[in-house]
Amino acid sequence: MKHKIHVRGIRCYAYHGCMEEEARIGGHYTVDVDIDTDFSKAAASDELSDTVDYCAVQQIVEEEMAIRSKLIEHVGQRIFSRIKVEFAGVTRLQVEIHKLCPPINGDTQEVSVVLEG
Repeated sequence: MKHKIHVRGIRCYAYHGCMEEEARIGGHYTVDVDIDTDFSKAAASDELSDTVDYCAVQQIVEEEMAIRSKLIEHVGQRIFSRIKVEFAGVTRLQVEIHKLCPPINGDTQEVSVVLEG
């Protein structure tokens, strides 16, 4: 049996980007985290300690998004690495960061990066 935990649409206001204006003004982001794990023990025990705590996942995302980076690729790697280290039962992980209304030439809703492994 496959077990998945999805924490999607984590909204953050952060100051990532290569332009000085992005460091001053900031912008809106959403982050999606998809985790494959075995939570059969938690399903039987009803104990949070037997699964991946999605509140802790959100906290990791918020903490890493609060650290300014020029590239969302860099932020994504930090989020990915922390989740893999802090939750031993993760067998597959996907982190997607969406930068909403990016300051590029043209009318673009978002850009995103995906890290998976």
